[in-house]
Amino acid sequence: MDTDELVKGINQMRKSLISIAKETGLNSNETLYCSKELDELITRYQKLKMKNKQEFVQKSCITQ
Repeated sequence: MDTDELVKGINQMRKSLISIAKETGLNSNETLYCSKELDELITRYQKLKMKNKQEFVQKSCITQ
């Protein structure tokens, strides 16, 4: 999954989380599960961005 797909997934999950929280409450199992899933997507996005940045830096150092 690339960063664009992750951003789309994060935005969709965020909207779902807001909707579920409004319907079931902030402490419901459904809200907490959705929140956990959103956290996992955000973590994957951050790791991918860090990896891409490190690869860019390594390539930059090699070409100099």
